[in-house]
Formats: sequence, C-alpha cells, structure tokens
Amino acid sequence: MPQDHQAARHKPIVLTIAGSDSGGGAGIQADIKAISATGGYACSVLTALTAQNTRGVSAVHPVPQDMIRAQLEAVFGDLQVMAVKVGMLGDSATISTVAEVLRRYRPAHLVVDPVMVTANGDMLLAEEAVNSLREELLPLADVITPNLPEAAALIDSPLPARLAEVESLFEGLAGLDCAAVLLKGGFLQQEARSPDWLLRGGEVRCFDTPRVITGNTHGTGCTLSAALACYLGQGLSMELAVSSAKHYIDRAILAGSTLSIGQGRGPVEHFFDR
Repeated sequence: MPQDHQAARHKPIVLTIAGSDSGGGAGIQADIKAISATGGYACSVLTALTAQNTRGVSAVHPVPQDMIRAQLEAVFGDLQVMAVKVGMLGDSATISTVAEVLRRYRPAHLVVDPVMVTANGDMLLAEEAVNSLREELLPLADVITPNLPEAAALIDSPLPARLAEVESLFEGLAGLDCAAVLLKGGFLQQEARSPDWLLRGGEVRCFDTPRVITGNTHGTGCTLSAALACYLGQGLSMELAVSSAKHYIDRAILAGSTLSIGQGRGPVEHFFDR
C-alpha cells in the first residue's frame, strides 16, 4: 500500500479488446507487451480464444457476448481508460456489443485495427461482419489501421500488387466514415521500403522506412496499433503518435529478426533495448 506522503504516480491506462494468441506473438498478448513497452498500463477484454502458433491458427473459440460485456463494464467501471485499441472481433454480434459499450463510455482515443486475416492467410473475421465493422465501429474510431488486404476488403477494391498501385486505394479509404486511416504497406514484401500512409483531413502523409528482411513478422499489425493507442493516450498528436509507433515497430522488427521462436513466422521483439 502506498504511504500517505508519497505522491501518486499515474500511467496512461490503455485497454486492448482483442483475441488471444496462444503462441504469444500476436493478439492480446502482443498488445499487452507493446503497451507496456511504450509506457502505458495495459488492461484487456478478451473476445476469442485461438489455438495458434507461429505456423497458423488451428481453432477459434468465441467468447460469449455476456462475458465480453461483463469484461468491458468491469474495466470501464473502475479504470480511467485513456485509449482503447480494438483488434480481433470475429463476428457481427461481437462488433455490436463492443460498439454499444464504446458509444456509452466514449474513451478519449480509439484505434481500430480491422483484423480480418492473418499473415498466414487464416480468416479471423466472418465475411458477413465486414458491413457491421464499417457501419458500427469505424465511425467511432480516431484512426483505423488496415493492412493492404484489409483496406481493399473494406472498400471492395482490387488488392495492390506493387507500391505504385497503392494510391488507387486512397480515395475509397478517405470515403470511409472514420476520422483517419493509417494504411500499412508491410504486405509489399518485394519492395525495398516499408511505407505506411496516414490519410486524415483530406491529406496523405507517408511514413517511410527501409524494409527489414526477416521472416519474424508475426504480430506486427497488432503491435503497431497497440503502440499507437498508447502514444495517443499519452497526449501525443496523431502525427507524432504515428511517427513514434512506426519507429517502435521498426525497432521491434529489427530486434526480433534474430529470434528463433517456433517453426513458422516468428514474433517481433517487444522489449528491445531502447
């Protein structure tokens, strides 16, 4: 127990609403690591259990809606949540439950990572739930963080195969009912650069870094969006929060490139020497 004469210390409390990755590299486990590494206090609401490792997802068990709601009410009823990151939701019912609670509590910052498919090609969002995501959750978000396949699915557009084709997505993404879009370019594996684009207020800003050549990229999207939520919760502007999150994930990928964990796509190193 803290003594009376000691000044209370406050950390930004960041909530992650996502699925569990039993392999520890992505999902809620990656979010908690990223939030902790970037200076926040992580709390969590579990939406699904996955049987998962570095080679892929073998089973998914959704958490019942009443339990998702109970977790959300428990967190918001006690903790002063500064920012929320939303990841894997899985189906329309879960999207509706989460959106309803977020509309009531109105956290200061909301980052939505529209998790639809893993890097290994495993589907994590039911196809019929995409409309629910667009209509119920995206309008609440300060920023959404789709990768290229997710962005193309959100606006019913062909998937860009080369860097020069990415701009074809900008108009459709700008038309989504959300405040900002951080489009992640990591799927363009053949490119020497790894750019991300922030679309906000009719403007596009590119955050570009050299690509780290590594197979250890499991959980990069989860990690980036969780770090972004944490930096927003610390009071950084959107542009500075994106730049800081981009710097963090680039360093985490580089540090994780020498890790030997699992037999498939390994994780990044969240707790590198900063």
